Amino acid sequence: MDPKNTSAIVTGGASGLGEGTARALTAAGAHVVCIDLDAERGEALAKEIGYTYIHGDVAEDDVVERAIAAATEQAPLRSVVNAAGIGRSGRIISRENEPMPRGPFEKVLRVNLIGTFNVCRLAAAAMARTEPYNDDGARGSIVNFASVAAFEGQIGQVAYSASKGGIVGMMLPMARDLATVGIRVNTVAPGVIDTPIFGPSEASQDLKGRLGTDVLFPKRLGHVEELVDVVMTFLTNDYLNAEVIRVDGGMRMPPRSAG
Repeated sequence: MDPKNTSAIVTGGASGLGEGTARALTAAGAHVVCIDLDAERGEALAKEIGYTYIHGDVAEDDVVERAIAAATEQAPLRSVVNAAGIGRSGRIISRENEPMPRGPFEKVLRVNLIGTFNVCRLAAAAMARTEPYNDDGARGSIVNFASVAAFEGQIGQVAYSASKGGIVGMMLPMARDLATVGIRVNTVAPGVIDTPIFGPSEASQDLKGRLGTDVLFPKRLGHVEELVDVVMTFLTNDYLNAEVIRVDGGMRMPPRSAG
């Protein structure tokens, strides 16, 4: 699939890995619509790279429907990338043997898992109404962001790992559901990627160095471009379907981070 003169939806596209993906799709000639809660950054990037910014929560139907309407007004919707997500650490019981509150757990699942599902279901319906772009009957591609925490959740990552494991688990049945309308579904599972969230301070640089010791090779954090390259391959290679690719330098997460 060639993204040129098609539309794409990227959630979490105002920063980090979502921003990197939005930039790559825009550079490839796609009309990108970004959903994000960070209005200041989202609007600034809309002016800088020319995407359409939609403010809101990916778990809210009206927000996603507005993004789909904005995308389909520009060109056929062919690409959806779900990069929006949050994390919250906390053990299932505290050191005082008090149970984790349900609220934080449910919030992480709502954004990461339910939000991803919500975008997929609504966007897939819009994609299915487009004309195929090749003789195979292909109509589009969905890429969801999981994490290596889906497989090796660390201490305190019960909620985050559950949400990312759910994304991995729903991929195959979703791909099977959507095969009849020519929509592929794949999942990328990043390790520790060097994004602006770490900040420029000396302490942050030290932290990144320690985190890199858990990586098999090369012993460093991943670059945004390295992750985005895999996302773009998922979008453009029409024979990649129902697959999970870890982008982690061979890292296998220990029970506790080096940080």
